[in-house]
Amino acid sequence: MARKSVIARSEKKPKFPTRVVNRCFKCGRKHGYMRDFGLCRICFRELANEGKIPGVRKSSW
Repeated sequence: MARKSVIARSEKKPKFPTRVVNRCFKCGRKHGYMRDFGLCRICFRELANEGKIPGVRKSSW
């Protein structure tokens, strides 16, 4: 996933507010980010399948 230097750089306050990039707190990925959970889609799926996210379960119909 993201390098440690990229994650550290994104945690600093940017020069302009429009440069803020949301990143997954677990792996540092910036694409596929879900604001409600603070996770990327990959980490969200892993944690949801393990049952570690309350109120989320795999759908089936």
